[in-house]
Amino acid sequence: MLRIDRLTYRIAGRTLLDGTSATIPAGHRVGLVGRNGAGKSTLLKLVLGELAPDGGEIGLERGARIGTVAQEAPSGPISPLAVVLAGDTEREALLTEAETAQDGNRLAEIHERLNAIGAHAGPARAGRILAGLGFDEAAQAQPMSSFSGGWRMRVALAAILFAQPDVLLLDEPTNYLDLEGTLWLEDFLGRYPHTLIIVSHDRDLLNSAVDAILHLDGGQLTLYAGGFDRFMRTRSERLAHLEGERTKQDTRRKHLQSFVDRFRAKASKAKQAQARLKMIEKLEPLPELPGEVTVSFRFPEPNELNPPLVTLDGAAVGYAENRPILRNLDLRIDPDDRIALLGSNGNGKSTFAKLVAGRLKPSGGAVRKASKMVPGFFAQHQADEFTPGDTPIVHLGRLLPKASPTEIRARLGGFGFGGTLAETPVERLSGGEKARLLFCLLATEKPNLLILDEPTNHLDIQSREALVEAINAYSGAVILISHDRHLIEACADRLWLVAGGTVTPFDGDMDDYRKLVLSGGSSPRKSEQSASDRREQRREAARAREQRAPLVKQLKAIEAALGKVDRDLQAIERSLADPTLYDDKVRLAELTQRRVELTRTKAAAEGEWLSLSETLDAAG
Repeated sequence: MLRIDRLTYRIAGRTLLDGTSATIPAGHRVGLVGRNGAGKSTLLKLVLGELAPDGGEIGLERGARIGTVAQEAPSGPISPLAVVLAGDTEREALLTEAETAQDGNRLAEIHERLNAIGAHAGPARAGRILAGLGFDEAAQAQPMSSFSGGWRMRVALAAILFAQPDVLLLDEPTNYLDLEGTLWLEDFLGRYPHTLIIVSHDRDLLNSAVDAILHLDGGQLTLYAGGFDRFMRTRSERLAHLEGERTKQDTRRKHLQSFVDRFRAKASKAKQAQARLKMIEKLEPLPELPGEVTVSFRFPEPNELNPPLVTLDGAAVGYAENRPILRNLDLRIDPDDRIALLGSNGNGKSTFAKLVAGRLKPSGGAVRKASKMVPGFFAQHQADEFTPGDTPIVHLGRLLPKASPTEIRARLGGFGFGGTLAETPVERLSGGEKARLLFCLLATEKPNLLILDEPTNHLDIQSREALVEAINAYSGAVILISHDRHLIEACADRLWLVAGGTVTPFDGDMDDYRKLVLSGGSSPRKSEQSASDRREQRREAARAREQRAPLVKQLKAIEAALGKVDRDLQAIERSLADPTLYDDKVRLAELTQRRVELTRTKAAAEGEWLSLSETLDAAG
């Protein structure tokens, strides 16, 4: 059991935890959520003993082992498998002692304990964990010095998972994982046999791997049963109830105060007035409603182009001459495509994205693009996209040299850069702020094709939901690379698999892909198809798109007309809300009649839109 009792912690005069308490029973798996800066990582450090509280205490069961991911994994000649095996310090200590123990009784005790903790099966279990996180058998034996920092952090994660502490604390464990590693980790943590507290912005992880949500807001902790979606529903109901109670209390207070104000000076009513004053004082103060931070993104509508946007015929691409990473690329991207790229890190997803974006040239075959197509590229490694020392205002001003300072600030404000934040050098921005700035910069060019490479890495849950809404409201094509399954399922309608040195359509949905990853099966491939088969498939797809094109065009026209009707209706409603209008009976009658006509027009257009949508769905 983990017990948090009246815990208080302050930093730089700001109270992050304000005498709050919570109890997490042994064996519970808990997701710790809250706004960025609320103090989630600080709470984990307090539990670990890395920080000392200003008040209260944290209690663990006697002898409980607590663990988290090491901040750095070792480099040098040691292998990932050896690092992971060393993560179980008890096993390592017992094996070392067994080599030198002279006393027969002690040696028997050692072997009995080794059998109890399954020490001899350790290498196989460590290998399975590493495989789940993306290390094949050969990679498990390579020196740590041959891996990048991100891959070394995967080894650090594998080490603590192998050690299986009684209380496991994880802070954004999917940051260094691809989709495949994330799916494996969800499954692993969902079966973790001890207490787990995990900070994550991954909605699917918080739904599938935990059985409770611990919410940190306003310095207070509240424990909710169930996953993240259930937490959101329960909290919304609680806030609605609280708002209702506050409204009733305010109404009662005003009623009592009105009596007091009217009759306080009258001797005959003085006692009643005094009694009501006491009633007002006894009204129990209700907690303040939390202020929710709202985030919004908007990608401007692109110019309409005829399909296809991009055609790849036998294309190949790589970083070294005569050594392509991807080859035999026979694909087509159209203006209404929403494509998610699947496949393990290192298979070439980012390479393919750079090829389509024009940042890499094909080393073979042909890549043809619509003459007026403008790609918008969100790079996974944000630092490469910015000039150190420059502020958001300078970065956007460079792209919009004719824009006024007011226009630039207005654009930045739409992505959350108000006040002094717009004047902050990029190196001092947080990861989430850099991501929002990158969205703002790529939106200025009105791209016809958005290419988003791990866009959620530094975004909180609210920002991720705002991104989902922005992508779904955008009418251009999208290519998405993400380890966030929720984002893929909400935004993509086509899945392409990057594996075996090529890119092919994946025949299935995300549930099928999850089953494939967890089964350890080989990825389905369509590269065995003949070139003629692929060409015929492309022709069939082209014919289907040609049949759909008039319907899509009609739908867009209706949507534009509906938008104008809505704007006209809003203008009429504003006019009708003006009290002075009612002195002009003729104008009032005109506006009332016009509102009736527009309402009928809107209903008819919505019916036509619905009918066309059903026809389009039936056409595939």
